[in-house]
Amino acid sequence: MRPSSLLVAAAAAACMLPLAGAFAKDEALAKAVASEQRSPNFVARDQYRKPQQVLEFIGVKPNMTVVEISPGGGYWTEILAPYLHDKGTYYTAVSSRAAEKWQQKLASDPARYGKVKVSDASEPAPAGSADVVVTFRNVHNWMSQGTADEVFASFYKALKPGGILGVEEHRAPDDKPQDPKAANGYVREDYTIQLAEKAGFKLVGRSDLLNNPKDTKDHPKGVWTLPPTLALGEQDRAKYQAIGEADNFLLKFQKPR
Repeated sequence: MRPSSLLVAAAAAACMLPLAGAFAKDEALAKAVASEQRSPNFVARDQYRKPQQVLEFIGVKPNMTVVEISPGGGYWTEILAPYLHDKGTYYTAVSSRAAEKWQQKLASDPARYGKVKVSDASEPAPAGSADVVVTFRNVHNWMSQGTADEVFASFYKALKPGGILGVEEHRAPDDKPQDPKAANGYVREDYTIQLAEKAGFKLVGRSDLLNNPKDTKDHPKGVWTLPPTLALGEQDRAKYQAIGEADNFLLKFQKPR
């Protein structure tokens, strides 16, 4: 190869290299994920939930106002509460029926959870105050309750212009009609995008981080047949544990500026 050709090839290769720091790990987030204070049963799920990669994809930073919708047992709270403790603001939006139990969990560890704010699911944060809203595996619940449109509208209202909405959900096959009640716990990706866009959001990213091709999505008890629920108990337990947690999609939306 001629010297000039070598220079061209070298320049082209250099253009393909990542910019310095472009893929640098958020060390504060890594510390929160690695904390020995996290529940062992939650840590065991990291192989499926990939918390560091998911939150970095969404773009969560430690100085942001972040709202988590329906935090459930607290998997993400154990990470986000310490991560946002010093510089950020963290809201957990829960339904009225779940509020008392959730308050008890937060009160059990004031050092970690003392700064966590609890809001109502209908108004997750003051209008225009949030940098990021995240929701993990909840869209099927709102569909079953017939409230999905109102819920997505509440996210839009809570976010600042330019704010980000991160959505994770169990992926339904795209070649079958969507059950409007999502009775088996699976939701089509395009259906979720339509819900968000109807509320005014723009899709700005999608990730295959949480894909699981082993999930056939035709289980006797729907998505709850799989871990961590294992709704069939000991029946075919090894089979479903080998599949792992559901095939999930991860979407990133933005409220227009």
